[in-house]
Amino acid sequence: MPKPSPKQVPMPTQDPKERVKNFLEVPHGYTIAQAQEEAVRCIQCKNPPCVEGCPVDINIPGFIDFIAKGDFKASIRKMKETNALPAVCGRVCPQEDQCQKVCVVAKMGESVGIGKLEAFIADWEAKSGEIELPEIKPSSGKKVAVVGGGPAGLAASGQLAKFGHKVKIFEALHKMGGVLSYGIPEFRLPNDIVDREVNYIKSLGVEIQTSFVVGKIKTIDELLSEYDAVFIGTGAGLPWFMNIEGENYNGVYTANEYLTRVNLMKAYTFPNHITPVTKGKRVAIIGAGNTAMDAVRTAIRMGAKVASIVYRRSLKEVPARLEEIHHARQEGVDFKLLTLPIKYHADSQGWLKEMECLKMELGEPDASGRRRPVPIEGSNFRIPVDVVVIAIGNNPNPLIAESTPDIKVGKKGNIIIDEATGKTNKKSVFAGGDIASGADTVVSAMRAGKIAARGIDEYLRTGLW
Repeated sequence: MPKPSPKQVPMPTQDPKERVKNFLEVPHGYTIAQAQEEAVRCIQCKNPPCVEGCPVDINIPGFIDFIAKGDFKASIRKMKETNALPAVCGRVCPQEDQCQKVCVVAKMGESVGIGKLEAFIADWEAKSGEIELPEIKPSSGKKVAVVGGGPAGLAASGQLAKFGHKVKIFEALHKMGGVLSYGIPEFRLPNDIVDREVNYIKSLGVEIQTSFVVGKIKTIDELLSEYDAVFIGTGAGLPWFMNIEGENYNGVYTANEYLTRVNLMKAYTFPNHITPVTKGKRVAIIGAGNTAMDAVRTAIRMGAKVASIVYRRSLKEVPARLEEIHHARQEGVDFKLLTLPIKYHADSQGWLKEMECLKMELGEPDASGRRRPVPIEGSNFRIPVDVVVIAIGNNPNPLIAESTPDIKVGKKGNIIIDEATGKTNKKSVFAGGDIASGADTVVSAMRAGKIAARGIDEYLRTGLW
């Protein structure tokens, strides 16, 4: 077998000068020729480590081999054996820390572009119109309520439907998708892609009820009176604050609110859509994860002249995906590293004007393995800002725990589960995703949904708890 090319086939993208003016998806996607050129770089390992690196167990060499051979129908069929949301995963999974990190080809250069190929084959299926439904087992006569229409709930629902159970999703927002819809901008994950994946789940027989807040309209106990089992996948929707002076000033947002206003409520089209957002000229995003990158790149598209990432560590410790950092730099994002906000200053009307910060230096590694940031005494300085977005993390949504007092939760409000089955301490109730783990990746939530679906299926078939 000839040696594979050491470099990935480059992904065609929008020009940075143009894309900062719109919310269209940045990558254009591979052409058929480009996808096949990239696919032949896979050396078809006998014991592929990439599969072990995939949280949802995709047969990666299998689907890529079919692309190389031009059998795209077989490729998407192979993909969907284990992954019901490939168009999403191909776009937002941190492949460089999972499947591509352990790719054998990476020892000779760059890893195979697994995520790019995953997005390609999902998009090919949509364009072809040849969407095949998987085998669905005969009806079990059992009903399952799924609380939350995000990645965990969607993955659980798709799996449960294939097992032959009647599934209904209860989603609090008016639109399905959870964080896929409200938290990830259109230029990274277009809403029509999310809609496409949701429609696939519906085609499996899953019923959907939006604008239904479980814990307010109905409790978990009330659902249990109608359903044989309940899966809770309500995510991590409680944002963290820094608890510093001035966080209540006008112009200070959490990333949840800022991105929800723009992504879900279409604030970038105001007044065509009626939810506004402050369009600051100097915008600072606190944090450096993927959500922070989404927020800062959104701010640029909303007209910011200066859009900054403010992070207390160095670039080496930035947790965001390499692709997101690369795109942010291309789009002119300013990285203010080793910088810690300590106070906000406003005008007489309460509108944000400045952010006071300290310079930091790195000390010894902490529990995360990253070097601990240490303030430099007396290094105070101010940055002019009119909008700040706090993107430092989230805790699990507390509503279910508060309305279900007999369900066990951890110190941070996470529902405690058996990791192998998704079982909670409450009979017939399962949970998974960020509500159990705390804020994590989309694909981790999907994995948890699939694990819980298998646990629910076993429980419904055997009656054993």
